[in-house]
Amino acid sequence: MLNRTFTPFPILTTERLTLRQLVINDEQEIFTLRSDSEINKYLDRQISNTIDDARNFINSVNENITKNDSLYWAITLSDSNKLVGTICLYGFSDENDNCEIGYELLTNFQGQGIMKEALEKVIDYAFNTVKVQKIEAFFHSDNQPSIKLLKKFSFRDLNKADETNHDLVSYHLTNPISNLK
Repeated sequence: MLNRTFTPFPILTTERLTLRQLVINDEQEIFTLRSDSEINKYLDRQISNTIDDARNFINSVNENITKNDSLYWAITLSDSNKLVGTICLYGFSDENDNCEIGYELLTNFQGQGIMKEALEKVIDYAFNTVKVQKIEAFFHSDNQPSIKLLKKFSFRDLNKADETNHDLVSYHLTNPISNLK
């Protein structure tokens, strides 16, 4: 059984990062993430056209957290409260003890190991606190930086195409602790 109680919101920290809940003051950075053509080229989502779109997105995310349906962290550098990216767990299945993971990083913060650091912390949280047995990730087959990052954490290619979008590839990571039982 998954531990899906996300109140109070779990703030996670690493050596360089603080992963915290989104707040309305993140609207400019969320707008940038969701309107940047380079960041969005592999994502099948509606582009943000206005700050109101970003504000509505933040409200929707926080509503899903309140319902214990997802976790969505703002990635910030520890010496600043400014959002540089996001990482989320969603699509929880109590029946299968699994969830999906997704992430994005502002362009000028890419290539610095920030997402690797955040991903490591969130994977640990998913396995050891939420108690998922498997984390799934779906990425565009051309998004090689994300696929390379997943492979660093031993995510395995499921070698099955998504039925609705043949450009998506599916990766998964199984909880190593559950394999020891």
